[in-house]
Amino acid sequence: MKKVKNEKELLKKAVVVGETYAKKRGYNTFTNTTSADEKIEAIYRLLVNDKLIIPLAEDKENGLNMKHRLVMWIANQLPKDHPLLN
Repeated sequence: MKKVKNEKELLKKAVVVGETYAKKRGYNTFTNTTSADEKIEAIYRLLVNDKLIIPLAEDKENGLNMKHRLVMWIANQLPKDHPLLN
């Protein structure tokens, strides 16, 4: 897995954008007590279900790979001149 520059910040951005997308889709179960790992898995599964990202192989489906997949997704969604991509 290739290390991405600003990966932590991109993951935070992916979670924020993913939460907004999930809420627009009617997924209202995120609360203040929902852990980051639960949010990441829920957002990952929603994006896979909506065919916005390619699913991981079942044996590769873990938290680290889900995070990386969300980072790659948001990196492709942001404009090329976005500060997090530089």
